[in-house]
Amino acid sequence: MDDLQLLFDAPVLTAGLLINGILVGAVFVLAAYGMALVWGVMNIINIAQGEFVMLGGYVTLLVARAGLPPLLGLPLAALALYGVGWLLYRAVIFRVVDRDLFTSLLATFGISILIQQLCNIVFGANVQTVDPGFGSLLLFDGRVAISVVKVLAFGLALVIGAAMWLFLARSRLGRAIRATAQNARAARVLGVDTDRVYAATYALNAAMCGAAGGLVIMVWTVHPYIGLPYTVRSFMIVVVAGLGNLPAVIAAGLGLGGLEAFAGFVLGAEYQVAFVFGLLVVVLIWRNQRLARKRQYLK
Repeated sequence: MDDLQLLFDAPVLTAGLLINGILVGAVFVLAAYGMALVWGVMNIINIAQGEFVMLGGYVTLLVARAGLPPLLGLPLAALALYGVGWLLYRAVIFRVVDRDLFTSLLATFGISILIQQLCNIVFGANVQTVDPGFGSLLLFDGRVAISVVKVLAFGLALVIGAAMWLFLARSRLGRAIRATAQNARAARVLGVDTDRVYAATYALNAAMCGAAGGLVIMVWTVHPYIGLPYTVRSFMIVVVAGLGNLPAVIAAGLGLGGLEAFAGFVLGAEYQVAFVFGLLVVVLIWRNQRLARKRQYLK
């Protein structure tokens, strides 16, 4: 309770937590973009979402170890994860696209475990981080420090959101993705190669997670078992925002970042992940009640 009282007594501290939380939420938005895309187009809830984020962090780590600027790891991580996503689709995901949701959950859960163990073998279980060397911005007469990487993540989330909207609205593949999401059978009748669309969708999802992972290892840390919290965050953001609503995904992601920042300060950093899982339960109950009311209206 003392920490909660401190938020009211020190408005600058509250403002600092809010700004940092919103900027951190941009990283969650990047991963949630991809989950919303895969869920809406392929009807698959990708349990391996967080593992793609983790892989992007390790790609950035390898770039930094090679003596290259860590920022170069962002496009390289996105490119590498695009390839990983494409290969996983061709190897596994195409077999479960038209199956029931439970089958796809099991398949992607198996992929997540496989990636975890492979990274544990290759990189070890130690916590890894990369110092981008950008420093911090000082606000409110130096009383609040904001990492430049977090500002970069915020800008990147907005840019990728705008690019995704333009891609889906203007490009030929983007229109094919939207048509497949609306009615895959009708799209096939009209000559759309839905298998190619699904492969590109899953690969784009992995690429966005890779870029998010590159930011994660520069802002926090990466190890082989960090994936689940990012999967849960992505799932929660998409459930709150709804499928196909990019502005709502941005708002929900930034809001989640803010809530986590305050929860970590009030409850303690050791309870921050527990807060995320607890919030997921609340969101699922709220969503179920909304659906129940809609069913009653239909009756």
